[in-house]
Amino acid sequence: MATYPLALIFPPLARFRKWLPLTRDQVMLLMAAVNEIFMGLDTILAHGMSGTIRGGEWIPIFFGPAAGIVLLAAGLLALRRRAAATRLATLVFLASIAVGVLGTYYHLHRAVLPAAPFGQEVILDLFFWAPPVLAPLAFALVGMLGLSAAWIEAPVNSGRLMLSERRRLQMPYSKTRAYLFMVSAGILITLISSALDHARTGFRNPWLWLPLASSVFALVVILGISFEAQPSRSDWLTYAGALVLMGVVGIVGAGLHVGVDLTHQNTIVIERFLRGAPLLAPLLFTNMGMLGAVVLLDPEEGEPWSLKKRSQTT
Repeated sequence: MATYPLALIFPPLARFRKWLPLTRDQVMLLMAAVNEIFMGLDTILAHGMSGTIRGGEWIPIFFGPAAGIVLLAAGLLALRRRAAATRLATLVFLASIAVGVLGTYYHLHRAVLPAAPFGQEVILDLFFWAPPVLAPLAFALVGMLGLSAAWIEAPVNSGRLMLSERRRLQMPYSKTRAYLFMVSAGILITLISSALDHARTGFRNPWLWLPLASSVFALVVILGISFEAQPSRSDWLTYAGALVLMGVVGIVGAGLHVGVDLTHQNTIVIERFLRGAPLLAPLLFTNMGMLGAVVLLDPEEGEPWSLKKRSQTT
């Protein structure tokens, strides 16, 4: 039985793996559901900055919480009907990808000037002040993570997904490597969004360089380990350190944003929190650290539902 990364980092955990209540994919599905709900909350805060929310801007606001609730219900359904729960979750995650792609298109459309003279349609300054171009891709990223988690990989690290009792889909790489690639993509999106947002101030505050440096470090570490065939214990220790750094930077950033939004008398004015430094934005770093930490967990699902069903009928 292969040792999973967390047990490789902390060997005593290999003895008590049966005590862990959830597998890696189950935790990832739970994280996806929670992320959908919080993305809906973050969207209503971001879209509400203009004072009015129009038309299609309501789509992610309603979709996020609704998708999260449906995914939590699918998790309960999976206790008795895993196949049906997987199909339900798949539909939600495909819809999340569609919402992310559509939102990215709308944000990108706001950042260009299609009627401007030739050569002036795209101006870099617009990307600093327009709605964050890459922010909606968070819905697409969660959808991709969820799709990967919803389908059982059997055997573990083979890249072979069980679509049904008889159908298999062979992926070009293992699920662990797929998770690492997607976490890297999430950190890259977070890095670019943070850089564009902080560029409005010209990076005059030295604290603004901290999320930039930490996310670049984490991105290099995770991409490096994703291309290794057999990462060593020191590799995973460095990976874990990068994730802890991301988590700490997110918490510190949230505290700094709160400090900026408070008045000089340290009183809370809701308008300042809506239009000032975004409260939830720094927590994206912490969120990416937590998603990356899920990759360290035990990937063993136990007996796949198709084999379990066959064993019960024989």
